[in-house]
Amino acid sequence: MNDHGKVSPARRRGLADEVADRIREAIFNGAYAPGAQLREVELSGEMDVSRGPVREGLRLLEREGLVRCAWHRGTTVTTLSAEDVAELDSLRGALEDLAVRQVIARASDEDLASIAKTADTMERAVDAHEMVRCDIAFHDAVFAASGHQRLADAWDGVRCQVHLFLLTRIGLTTEGYLDCVPREHRELVAALHARDVETALELFSAHRRHAVDVVSDTTDPSIRNALK
Repeated sequence: MNDHGKVSPARRRGLADEVADRIREAIFNGAYAPGAQLREVELSGEMDVSRGPVREGLRLLEREGLVRCAWHRGTTVTTLSAEDVAELDSLRGALEDLAVRQVIARASDEDLASIAKTADTMERAVDAHEMVRCDIAFHDAVFAASGHQRLADAWDGVRCQVHLFLLTRIGLTTEGYLDCVPREHRELVAALHARDVETALELFSAHRRHAVDVVSDTTDPSIRNALK
């Protein structure tokens, strides 16, 4: 029997995955802001690995939308354009509206309690970056409670970009941020517990719009126009 049709040997990519995890974590911690240069030589030295896994790890992050690679500029942390923000907001809204409807129709009391627990952690966030993580964790819990695996997978495909968007938001201003985010999420939890579809959809939409308004409140008219 010849080898035609057999799958090729699996590649071990554990080190590249670990490199990607560490760079992603650094981005989410604010060590690398949008637009920051990510140099393979420096990263390989800091992580004590060869440049191959670093290059492969950066490609993984590029597929997630967290970094962009260009031959003339190298690799940089993604800076979201006006079109990026508008597309991300519209897609997130479509996914989240379905998730909210699914949660209200199908989630158990235990599921709702799990969502509420993630909102409670926001009260203990000590800085804006930790609050962003809590915000993402809340929405993770909402999609997990939807009972819709393909919907949860679709969210997983954009969640890193949503995280980057929220980092962009706090990079512009954090005034009132640590106070307003927990309050907004308490309202979201209350609407889900009440299983009030219309109110929940309105509150989730307002929550998204609040962040987008901060990003669109800029001197660059192209961003304001794209988000209208």
